[in-house]
Amino acid sequence: MQLQKAAGAIGAYVVDVALADVAQSDALFAQVHTALLEHAVLFFREQELAPPDFQAFARRFGQIEGHPAYATVPGAPDVQILESTAEEPSKIEAWHTDMTFRSAPPAITLLHGQIIPPYGGDTLWASTAAAYESLSQPIRQLLDALEAVHDFRHGFAESLAESGGTERLAEAVAANPPVTHPLVCAHPETAKKVIYVNALFTTHIVGLSKAESTMLLEFLYRHIVTEEFVVRLNWQPNTVAIWDNRLTQHKPVNDYFPQHRRMHRVTISGVAPI
Repeated sequence: MQLQKAAGAIGAYVVDVALADVAQSDALFAQVHTALLEHAVLFFREQELAPPDFQAFARRFGQIEGHPAYATVPGAPDVQILESTAEEPSKIEAWHTDMTFRSAPPAITLLHGQIIPPYGGDTLWASTAAAYESLSQPIRQLLDALEAVHDFRHGFAESLAESGGTERLAEAVAANPPVTHPLVCAHPETAKKVIYVNALFTTHIVGLSKAESTMLLEFLYRHIVTEEFVVRLNWQPNTVAIWDNRLTQHKPVNDYFPQHRRMHRVTISGVAPI
């Protein structure tokens, strides 16, 4: 197994290894886990994995976390389907960390490319650790003391506004009331500090006026996605990306309409951010 850095602050390609073998080897899995903590997102090309095998590999990282808004693969109930078609195009375009509307958001996400359009559909990741580290000490001290609110309804506002959307997502809304997280969190394994707000799910900063909250959040959203903190992946069929949600934000590029794109996703349970 070899690592090739994909960008300066975040990301690496892992070559000369099959994830089917990693699933069976404690030594190989330990190398992948260590690399993930160092690089925050890992890319694997040419990984032919049936959904049950992808599910089995993902379980090496921990307990699986479901998602209230996505269908799953028959025979592999832990594998979610993320699909965009001409009739039902993808609606999520904002930078985000997965499922921060949960009190304990997922730690890790795995995505397996199934149907990839011939052009478009890249994904970008940003290092929230690098973004925090680059701030001046006075700004870090300000952020360290703050908390922010995250809300499922904010992230799925467009789906809720559709005909029948309120009824379809009523159970998910009821099960996911707004939650408050520290604005700066420490990674539970490495203790790296990260900025923990995102444009998709964060609604406001606790204790600030609306104008103050909006101004500070807009600054942070721009700062986190500074080009030097970002890596971009051009998908191919059977590419797998694995990322640490506790260290990153990501954004899909929806520039392939009306082409078909289908991905399989598994998310791994995490702990409450602190």
